[in-house]
Amino acid sequence: MSTRDDLVLQTLEPATHDLGGFKVYRTLPHRERTMVGPFLFFDQMGPAHLPPGNGVDVRPHPHIGLSTVTYLFEGAFQHRDSLGSDIRITPGAVNLMTAGAGIVHSERSPDDVRIDGPRLDGIQTWLALPDGQEDRAPAFEHVAADKMPVVEAHGATARVIMGSLWGATSPVTAYAETIYADIVLAPGAAVPIDDSTDERAIYLASGEATLDGLALEPQRLYVLRPGVAATLHSQAGGRAMLAGGAAFATPRHVWWNFVHSSRDAIREAKRAWKAGEFASVPNDSEWIPLPEVPKTVSYP
Repeated sequence: MSTRDDLVLQTLEPATHDLGGFKVYRTLPHRERTMVGPFLFFDQMGPAHLPPGNGVDVRPHPHIGLSTVTYLFEGAFQHRDSLGSDIRITPGAVNLMTAGAGIVHSERSPDDVRIDGPRLDGIQTWLALPDGQEDRAPAFEHVAADKMPVVEAHGATARVIMGSLWGATSPVTAYAETIYADIVLAPGAAVPIDDSTDERAIYLASGEATLDGLALEPQRLYVLRPGVAATLHSQAGGRAMLAGGAAFATPRHVWWNFVHSSRDAIREAKRAWKAGEFASVPNDSEWIPLPEVPKTVSYP
């Protein structure tokens, strides 16, 4: 049996936010660490079942310098953005929104699922754009569930969200070297976690799992030591996310929804949003004002 120090560089405890009817568990950014590969924001939304007639309404808000990846285990969101995208995401599909120089979007529960009360469970991540691409043109990409590669091996079923795993490669655009996978562990599964990239982390979304005998707790992000290979086991079954990629040479700053290597770029984005200079989401006049003190910040 391996010890925690043999395998794990850091265990990131979540900050928990109650958003009225459901909880969000945030493990990145963290006081101890801002990034794992390109990942600099890692949220689990739910699991939750909202009351009938209710829903999630994330009003239009801006981003710069990043890509957002929305991936659901259960439920549905309607994504709308300032490029004119208007698409529903359901479990197993991927929404990749590239903010670049600036984008505005909203995410809401579709009207038809509000009747009985929406169910919600999923992961939303932000990925930093590489040096030289932070201010690229904004873009949006939706890949349906039936277009995503699913691999069954080692007693597990893995959906490859970004990058490559077990010989399968995701069609989702990756601007930097990235691995991101949803691994559903059947009882008795034994899954190899190799050392194919600079930085890797395991997140147990639900159920039970151990890493070389080390028991994993749900809603924690376990940052693995570089160069260490291990085996993810589950006796009772569980669901784990593997996330990581190449380490970034240049640090990224995070303030609210803005990410950039330049603090001046973030200051300009704050000014522009407050002044109403970002493009708007068609047919949606609501907006989230610039906060005085944001919940999401990077730490020195």
